[in-house]
Amino acid sequence: MKFMTRLILVASFALLSVPVAAQPLPRPFQLKDLRKIVNISSPAISPNGKEIAFITSRADWKKDKRVPEIMLVNAVTGSMRSLSYDREDISNLRWSPDGKSLAFIAWDTRSKKAQIFVMPMDGGDPVRITDAKTGVSEFSWSPNGSEIAFVAQDTIPNPEAIKHHEDAFRVTENDYTVRAAVQPWHIWIISANGGTPKRLTEGTWSLNTNKGMITPLAWTPDGSAITFARFPDVWYGDVWGSTIARVNVRSGKVTTIVPDTASIEPVYAPGSEILAFMRPRDGDLNDGNAVYVDENGKIFNPTRELNRNIDQFGWLPGGKELLLTGQKGTKSVMWLQPLNGPAKELNLGDVMPGGSISISSNGAIAFVGNTPNHPGELYFMNSLESMPVKLTHFNSFVDSLSLGKVESVSWIGPEGFKEDGVLNYPVDFKEGKKYPMVLVIHGGPEGASTISFSSLVQLLAARGFFVFQPNYRGSTNLGNAYQHALYRDTGKGPGEDVMAGLAKIEATGMINTNLIGISGWSYGGYMTSWLNGYYPDKWKAAVEGAALNDWVMDYAISFYQAGDTYFFGGSPWVRKYWKIWRDQSPIIFAPRVKAPTLIMGDAGDSNVPIVNSYEMFHALKDNGVQTEFYVYPANSHFPGDIVHTTDVYRRWVDWMVKYLK
Repeated sequence: MKFMTRLILVASFALLSVPVAAQPLPRPFQLKDLRKIVNISSPAISPNGKEIAFITSRADWKKDKRVPEIMLVNAVTGSMRSLSYDREDISNLRWSPDGKSLAFIAWDTRSKKAQIFVMPMDGGDPVRITDAKTGVSEFSWSPNGSEIAFVAQDTIPNPEAIKHHEDAFRVTENDYTVRAAVQPWHIWIISANGGTPKRLTEGTWSLNTNKGMITPLAWTPDGSAITFARFPDVWYGDVWGSTIARVNVRSGKVTTIVPDTASIEPVYAPGSEILAFMRPRDGDLNDGNAVYVDENGKIFNPTRELNRNIDQFGWLPGGKELLLTGQKGTKSVMWLQPLNGPAKELNLGDVMPGGSISISSNGAIAFVGNTPNHPGELYFMNSLESMPVKLTHFNSFVDSLSLGKVESVSWIGPEGFKEDGVLNYPVDFKEGKKYPMVLVIHGGPEGASTISFSSLVQLLAARGFFVFQPNYRGSTNLGNAYQHALYRDTGKGPGEDVMAGLAKIEATGMINTNLIGISGWSYGGYMTSWLNGYYPDKWKAAVEGAALNDWVMDYAISFYQAGDTYFFGGSPWVRKYWKIWRDQSPIIFAPRVKAPTLIMGDAGDSNVPIVNSYEMFHALKDNGVQTEFYVYPANSHFPGDIVHTTDVYRRWVDWMVKYLK
């Protein structure tokens, strides 16, 4: 035995002594990989928890469009098949209560509108059951599965007059991109087999808005009424006036059941009249979303002690517990929330939920999740105690690439807040070497940077950058007080939070402090503009996407006018609020900017109107700053098609390479 051991040791030493050529690292994530990523959405688990329908969306580079497909996967065996062929604009997958049919909304080539289709799950093609003149926006099965309620927009009442150019429309809370009067959306009901629909509601109030803030339809368990969020009118700028109402299916009588404004997303507990809905905590629009419960007319907030912004929620079987999702630090998590008692975080390993969750009648759960090094896939949990099981592998190609390491970082902010962010390492990181760094600041501001997979971040890491994604006051991941701290402090306070995090990372000695760039889109663009002018000597490059640069102008022409006022307490045209709106607009610091700045945005953006960017562009150019400005011919807040998205990321990364490498 001893002799044999010696032979093994000698042989091992000999093997170690033979020169071995270093194996090349796998290639990093590249721009061409963007078009390979398959987006997964709308998971819908069958009532018995055995099958999950979901939608995949693949990029068609040549046609510059996304191709959707309905897929069905067996939650036990993992076997998968396609349920759709050559359909466009698929959404809203809904199982019938008995699990024998699947309904969905898709583009109808005959009516040229989105309609409801019902597919028998024992075989057969989908059947279109609606012929709504304006299309269908939302729907819900009745409890017994015999009927479907749906939401459709009213038709134009005077089409001939409109053709004759008698088409001037009144300005109220609409944005500057609106070109015609907008009609309200209301509820109709139709047999699940099709036929003539019956209208249930009417009026100038609406169940949807011009920007798609639509309510779900919640049938009462006995099928006698439908509960919904009632918006004051069609304009998103008035959505904070929403209440919860109910319409009687037979009489059409509408009754308000939750008068508290900003209430949305009504959902009944299984087989119960107990109603859950979302509302900003205590009605304060500077606070995070909480879930409220109406039990026999008594309304209470079971999520109060959790003290965090809730992204999504759903009822668990029995109607005594809720399942919640949201951000906790730099992770997205799930909580089990009893109606009475503290919430419990579920153990999901390194999987982070994103988007909607679907719960079966036996408590099985389906959701789309990702990890720090893998884009979204479909996951399944047989129970709350089980670990998530990955059912799809559409994006497995990413696993063979070299990605930048990701980690959470934390620091103490300027007012004693415990703050955090995400740090991604360069793909080629080596100890002892200093690297340039790019800040990528999240939008919202009610959002959060987490350690989930990010294509843009990985593209920057592939080019040799550290990437820092800081959270800042107003972010939704560190509790209600932190989120509320943005009130009347939209620039300076968050800017100091970011700079405190930057100082923490610089102290590691890994960063070339003379080569730091700053960037962001939307409110991340606002923060970039603010920091670019407030700390002009810190940055060597900047990228501002859809940046809000002038609060006063934004208030006047964006689609969420009233939403701006809750940051400051009142209108910029009321004398006591006059100064704060202007003092917290980044445009006032434009003459101080030194860093070469790339500006981008969409021409028809009604969220952060492109005029914000035109204003900053001329301010920088007239002061001798190296700047370029590119506008995408899209009516969106961020160009959603694959060609434009690739172009945005290419310009973003190349700008940083040009000035930091």
